[in-house]
Amino acid sequence: YEIIEKNWRWKRYEIDIIARKEDELIFVEVKSRKNEEFGYPEEFLSEDQEERIYLAADEYCEQESWSGERRFDIIAILESDFPNRLKHFEAAF
Repeated sequence: YEIIEKNWRWKRYEIDIIARKEDELIFVEVKSRKNEEFGYPEEFLSEDQEERIYLAADEYCEQESWSGERRFDIIAILESDFPNRLKHFEAAF
């Protein structure tokens, strides 16, 4: 992966990481929790958050004239078990 942007903002929206792998642009949401008492980090992406990421990704692609493939991933970090509990979910939403 080549990281292109971190904490990219447009209006009130933010994309944590924008990366590129071969001919695919990857928009990554990073979620973390101190422990699993209330669930795992990857379970805390709401439909509203997904929609905001989609809108921001559309804007980024328009600004960069990107018309290729794109993917939406989650990186989940459980701080109580870091680095052993860092998971990468490809095409998560």
